[in-house]
Amino acid sequence: MTQPIQERGHLLTEQVNPLSQNLDQLSSLELVELFNQEDARTISAIAIAKNELAQAIDATAQALRQGGRLFYVGAGTSGRLGVLDAAECPPTFCTPPDLVQGIIAGGAAALIRSSEDLEDRREDGVATIAHHQITERDVVVGITAGGTTPFVHGALQAARQRGATTLFIACVPRDQASIPVDVDIRLVVGPELLAGSTRLKAGTVTKLALNILSTGVMVKLGKVYGNRMVDVAVTNHKLHDRALRMLQDLTELSREQAAQLLESSGRSVKLSLLMHWTGLDRATATQLLTTCQGNLRQAVLSHPSTAAIES
Repeated sequence: MTQPIQERGHLLTEQVNPLSQNLDQLSSLELVELFNQEDARTISAIAIAKNELAQAIDATAQALRQGGRLFYVGAGTSGRLGVLDAAECPPTFCTPPDLVQGIIAGGAAALIRSSEDLEDRREDGVATIAHHQITERDVVVGITAGGTTPFVHGALQAARQRGATTLFIACVPRDQASIPVDVDIRLVVGPELLAGSTRLKAGTVTKLALNILSTGVMVKLGKVYGNRMVDVAVTNHKLHDRALRMLQDLTELSREQAAQLLESSGRSVKLSLLMHWTGLDRATATQLLTTCQGNLRQAVLSHPSTAAIES
């Protein structure tokens, strides 16, 4: 049976921006200036949502510490942004591939070819939660610029029924698209310069929010020391160079010594630092890190020879 088409004209993301009524008549420079002016709204929107973003970081970090996983669920641009953020976690923070996962309506094919009609299938959202065997330990983040995507709503409802922690990211006010979730993040950036094209400001502010969420969670999980990505996966020349520079900066070793240390640790920056600072061998340092749940600072401060290192 064909479902009636839902009226969405009241949504902020669907409205016409009065500043761009003559968009097709602007010079290239005027167009760039207008986009730049409007994109500034994304920074303000993040600031307004700072408390909810902080709640999301804390809730997600707690879940992952207890063995849970983080899932992003979306369609179209929102889904692609979730998949992108998930894909960047393993190389940046050396996380296992299943710890942070992106789910997009239409699956992998939708990443490169538009499958916008699939976002209307609420039942697919429900099914994907069952397919990934979501439990009460997991976190599910629903991402939808307009706040009404049936695929996302179905997934969140199913996740809640399974006891998972649920987060919602949308670019419309709560009264335009309400949903029962644990943390409701609204990134209100106003109408797009190209009416309804939420790959613009809405996409930009969503990417900013996901950057903050995933990085904040990884910081809380001890995958960062100071502002260094000490859990980086050393998988190519660029990352190998970055690892050596981190070791040199934090230990004052020469590049050659840093390279030897990195190899002796199995190419783990975090383990290299702990071995260097404590004098422990690789196996003992690994055990200490495990005891401290992978938190380098805690491991350093828990060892008698390094307890005096500035925290």
